[in-house]
Amino acid sequence: MSLIRIRNLTRHYVMGVETVHALRGVSLDISKGEYIAIMGPSGSGKSTLMNLLGCLDTPNSGSYELNGTNVADMDDNALAEVRNREIGFVFQSFNLLARSDSLHNVELPLIYAGVPYEDRRERARQALANVGLAERMHHKPNELSGGQRQRVAVARALVNDPSIVLADEPTGNLDSRTGEEILSLFEQLSRRGNTIIVVTHEEDVAQHARRIIRIRDGLIAADEVNPNPRAARLVGAAERVPAPA
Repeated sequence: MSLIRIRNLTRHYVMGVETVHALRGVSLDISKGEYIAIMGPSGSGKSTLMNLLGCLDTPNSGSYELNGTNVADMDDNALAEVRNREIGFVFQSFNLLARSDSLHNVELPLIYAGVPYEDRRERARQALANVGLAERMHHKPNELSGGQRQRVAVARALVNDPSIVLADEPTGNLDSRTGEEILSLFEQLSRRGNTIIVVTHEEDVAQHARRIIRIRDGLIAADEVNPNPRAARLVGAAERVPAPA
């Protein structure tokens, strides 16, 4: 069974007298453990697809099944529960609490889920250790580099053991070297069994994924296996977590 199963998904927006058709009938299957890039230019529909995959928006028609559950017609409360339980988000702007240390930022999803204090603190510590930040647990965002801040965001995305890690332009605020390290970290997480979906407009970023889905004019223009992902060509990328930036 597919982790994600989308059939004939459409989404349009009414803007004044004009109707904008962002998605025009998208069908897609994604399996557990895949590392996928969704790529397209501005206005292609990739951001709309990302919002639907992340349960941040609902379609006008079509079906979306996540882990066998139909989420296309859920109400807001049910969608919020799915977001917290099934999806870990990584954003370009990190979205960390400035006055909180790394440990507290990572445990936030567990607080919302009602996990007891000691349990959530231990899970947050382990998540930070898994991304190479065991020594930065009590540092606040302004005491971390951009790469370290994004690692905190990745740890937060993983702490609830979600079905999907959904990353929206995750290297947009990073220099090239640090961006490569974050993308290589995604490759390792995928090899551990996490499903990684990166939404990007950059070809270099997409080339790290093992599968590239290209969106144009609200439709899937191409769905290709990447035979030689760039991350796999980096020395040691598959065997270790990169050192903190």
